[in-house]
Amino acid sequence: MILVVRPFKKDINFLTHRKVFFIVSLVLIVVSLIALPVRYFISGSPLNFGIEFVGGSSITFSDTGDITTEQMRTAFERAGVDVPIVQTTIDAGTGAHGFIVRIPTTDAAETYDIVDAVVATLNLGDAPEAPMIITVGPGWGAEVTRTSLIAFLVAIALIIIYMAIRFEYKMSLSAVLTLFHDLIIIVGIYAVFGREITPNVIAALLTIMGYSLYDTVVVFHRINDNVASTKNHSFMTVANHSINQILIRSINTTLTSLVPVLAMLIFGGATLKDFAFAMAIGLVLGSYSSLALAAPIYALWKQREPKYKKLFKKYGDGVGTFTAADNLQD
Repeated sequence: MILVVRPFKKDINFLTHRKVFFIVSLVLIVVSLIALPVRYFISGSPLNFGIEFVGGSSITFSDTGDITTEQMRTAFERAGVDVPIVQTTIDAGTGAHGFIVRIPTTDAAETYDIVDAVVATLNLGDAPEAPMIITVGPGWGAEVTRTSLIAFLVAIALIIIYMAIRFEYKMSLSAVLTLFHDLIIIVGIYAVFGREITPNVIAALLTIMGYSLYDTVVVFHRINDNVASTKNHSFMTVANHSINQILIRSINTTLTSLVPVLAMLIFGGATLKDFAFAMAIGLVLGSYSSLALAAPIYALWKQREPKYKKLFKKYGDGVGTFTAADNLQD
């Protein structure tokens, strides 16, 4: 038997403020959902999908000197590209400036002709490195989209099955609702900032689902253990106490996971930054939603059961009434 020691003399009343958490989450979801049609109206697409999904060509220019973004965009427009997407880059080792330009052209020969015209316009013929060109056909992009969607749906299905078998369906549905909450907000952030969605982002989202699920399972497992150990508190009170017990662990896990992700976001190349940006948002959001959304939803649902209704009538919603002397044993 191990006594659970917490750094607080009295529980923090998380579940007392559950309505605040629900309102914050609702506002973030609404903003995210509004951002998609707004971006579609502005740019013609709700999200900035990479060429891996929609097809096209990506041209990387290294060490371009004092050439500006507007000069690069103008050069591509003169070469016949209507809407080039121009992104600046900086080499982490040398500090040299460069560009990644994405165009909708899927014909390799046509892409090379466009790049030759741009190089001539900007006098880049003497650049240390020739432009790197990647061309993706629309068929391959459709296949990437299909497989990514399948991976996401399979992951959700397995989560529901695992949670229903390991715990109960109420936990399963609460966890899945939390996952959708996280994913909707992350997609909304990508819509607001116009960041490109690449296969690396999809990989990050699937990774985030696993992390968020792990955090949620830890909370649910502690609630289950504590409910079985006490009969003189309402379910809501025990759930709030359980959140307090794992709070420091959750914060430490999030911070230690976030440090290398932030390092990739700051110092990594363009590919790593795509992955790290989604991971950084997902880590923080997953940790928050496990405590502020999954646990309250589950606790509210369970407290409606006849058994816990009786405990509520007898002991009330004494959230925060546990003290250091009341620590439950595992």
